[in-house]
Amino acid sequence: MSRASLWTSGLFSEGRRIETAALFFNHRQSKKAPRITSKAEERKILDLMATSAPNLSVLTITEPADILRSREIVNSIYVDDRVKDYIVDVVFATRDPTGYKLKLDGMIRYGASPRATIALTLAARARAFMAGRGYVTPQDVKSVGPDVLRHRIIVSYEAEAEEVTSEQIIEKIFAGLAVP
Repeated sequence: MSRASLWTSGLFSEGRRIETAALFFNHRQSKKAPRITSKAEERKILDLMATSAPNLSVLTITEPADILRSREIVNSIYVDDRVKDYIVDVVFATRDPTGYKLKLDGMIRYGASPRATIALTLAARARAFMAGRGYVTPQDVKSVGPDVLRHRIIVSYEAEAEEVTSEQIIEKIFAGLAVP
């Protein structure tokens, strides 16, 4: 889908741009590192929520039909076969880093499952959508990779002893793989 058709679909017109790919991408498929709140934000949370009956009203920002239409558009975003192969290589590199000549010997106890391949593709499509593009780039994959993979890679005891995190492993994987 072209950028022009994304804009003319009505989802991006008149300031109605949907601000989060979470509408298209199940929150259980990725794990964002939590942002630490400021003291003022923390105080506001305290004032609003430190009660047994907080006000849980919700402000409507879009209609369900828009979300469904957006999902259809996201699902139609093109993923080239070379990018699909890149996604599979990224996930397989978490399971067999030596097969990709990555120096991660003994750092990964369990690599990502096939669900990571699916989640990485969906997240990359959602990112392309948010950028107004009708196709996925390798940079889309790299950008969403840490959020999708960080909780899917279990580091070994050796890695923990050396204070190596799953984020560092993901960085090495992306740095070590050829980009299509």
